[in-house]
Amino acid sequence: MATDIRIVIAEDQPFFRDGLKRALQAEPGFEVVAEAADGVSAMEAIRTLAPDVAILDIGLPGMDGCAIARQVRDERLPVAIAFLTIYDDGDIFEKALEWDVRGYMLKDCTDADVVRCVRTIAEGHHFTSPAMTTYLVNRTRRIERFVHDVPALQRLTRQERSILTLIAQGRTSKEIAGDLGIAQKTVDAHRSNICRKLEVHGNYALTRFAMQHREEL
Repeated sequence: MATDIRIVIAEDQPFFRDGLKRALQAEPGFEVVAEAADGVSAMEAIRTLAPDVAILDIGLPGMDGCAIARQVRDERLPVAIAFLTIYDDGDIFEKALEWDVRGYMLKDCTDADVVRCVRTIAEGHHFTSPAMTTYLVNRTRRIERFVHDVPALQRLTRQERSILTLIAQGRTSKEIAGDLGIAQKTVDAHRSNICRKLEVHGNYALTRFAMQHREEL
């Protein structure tokens, strides 16, 4: 059978990495093209081998999974990323969504979960562990209540919402410009538009508003 999905595994614990490789190699149509024990090696494998999927431990030494995801996004590399972690952390999960990480698995997942994740994200969809699915549902409900209470949010453009979310994370205009690949003066113009639409006034009022509603943004 021809190989359909080429995979890079990056995990610094040899026992866990070997288990992942065995589970994936046993699946028809899967090929593990590289293994890495650190983030720098993983990034190099992604660049040179152009895999379809990369499974990354978030806590890799040298260059962690989050840094790899940002680099992949910045270089526009055509690889679907799945995070593998022991943490059911909402903040990290939010970051993963921001960086277009398609899969988010906890390390207590089964081999069948890993296989489903790889197939799902290779097809361009998202896959999460059940604990994170529950988090997403609860987050959606909070956002719906927030938008109902602050209807002016619906007047914001997609980029303005992204900037507001980054402000809530404590990012400066310069940092936001780097994250989004736009000029700092463009970020400042968006901030002014957001203040006008939300009727928020004062030098630090927008930052206070964003920080107060970080969970909903």
